[in-house]
Amino acid sequence: MARLLYLVHRLPYPPNKGDKVRSFHLLKHLARDHEVHLGTFIDDPADEEYVDTVRGYCAGLHVERLSPRIAKLSSLSGLLSGEALSLPYYRRRGMRDWVAATLAQRPFDAAVVFSSVMAQYVPDTLPCLVDFVDADSAKWTAYAASHRWPMSWIYRREGRMLLKFERQVAARARRSFFVTPAEAALFTKMAPECSASVDAVGNGVDADFFSPQHAGVSPYGEDELPLVFTGAMDYWPNIDAVCWFAAEVLPRLRAVEPRLRFHIVGRSPTPAVLALAGEGVAVSGTVPDVRPWLAHAAVVVAPLRIARGVQNKVLEAMAMGRPVVAARGCANAIEAGQGTDFLTAESADEYVAAIRHLLANAPAAAEVGANGRACVVARYSWDAHLAGIDRHLTQTESGAQPA
Repeated sequence: MARLLYLVHRLPYPPNKGDKVRSFHLLKHLARDHEVHLGTFIDDPADEEYVDTVRGYCAGLHVERLSPRIAKLSSLSGLLSGEALSLPYYRRRGMRDWVAATLAQRPFDAAVVFSSVMAQYVPDTLPCLVDFVDADSAKWTAYAASHRWPMSWIYRREGRMLLKFERQVAARARRSFFVTPAEAALFTKMAPECSASVDAVGNGVDADFFSPQHAGVSPYGEDELPLVFTGAMDYWPNIDAVCWFAAEVLPRLRAVEPRLRFHIVGRSPTPAVLALAGEGVAVSGTVPDVRPWLAHAAVVVAPLRIARGVQNKVLEAMAMGRPVVAARGCANAIEAGQGTDFLTAESADEYVAAIRHLLANAPAAAEVGANGRACVVARYSWDAHLAGIDRHLTQTESGAQPA
């Protein structure tokens, strides 16, 4: 058994959005065989009720409250210090003091860091494993291309400065992990000096929880044909995806099938998302259980134009046995049969054609859903994926793995 310091930028529960799904399953996996001391932030008051649930997995727990508004103001100090704005956003004295006090009380075998920004709390003397998940610096650079000045300048700067920090973190880490081989390859291209210590550890899905057996009662009206997108609706790639789909794809589909309604399901919808609500679009906000929304959908769509890594929303919909039409950028990160386990699209024409095909051919839609479910069950167990981290948790001083 190892004694581990686990640092996560957001409370890893409830597992209701991509990063929290992965960080929670990593916590669960580590806690099964090791002593875990968790330091994390809460940036949403609704998460307060889950602190005791998380405490049940931990030998020690520190939760720092973070106001996004104050954090954004704090992040501006990065413009003066010449560092990525993400670093002062998550820099708090309370977290620093807790880490120092915890490490002073007893020896620790390693730190496990989820999201590169939390590495700023780990002393150089403690071996460190970093789950970058995605190359966030590349994400910020991609944001710049879809925004006007001054935000384009800020995003481009963030991409450049965060990459500098990511390279420093990876250079001193025992091992760095990314969610897909493609994401790992992208990072090693940007940071070739770190290539020998970079691995891919894929996402999984709980196929017992996300199962057609837990379909529940349909949340949709009897006279509608639901298309569904799920995800955190204060996350820019998701916002961009639903706005584009509602403007470019949905009107063409509804011209042929007026019963179609696009359901946007997920927490914290922004004003831009709320403005989409109308006759053909419904915005739900937070729902207690996303499974009925997936299980009773005619088609689940993931039209992300800025996508990094494996999208949990796609795996969960596949696990529920529903036919999925996903952006090619999402599809390429998933080990599944494109055209058999799920369909892919890029342009509005391709989305229209793929969705119309599934709506017009019930047996084909059912077959795609069944194939997707079988794929997830066979290839996407969380324990199987996260086992790739285990062998790096304890090593001898020479760097060799213990027998």
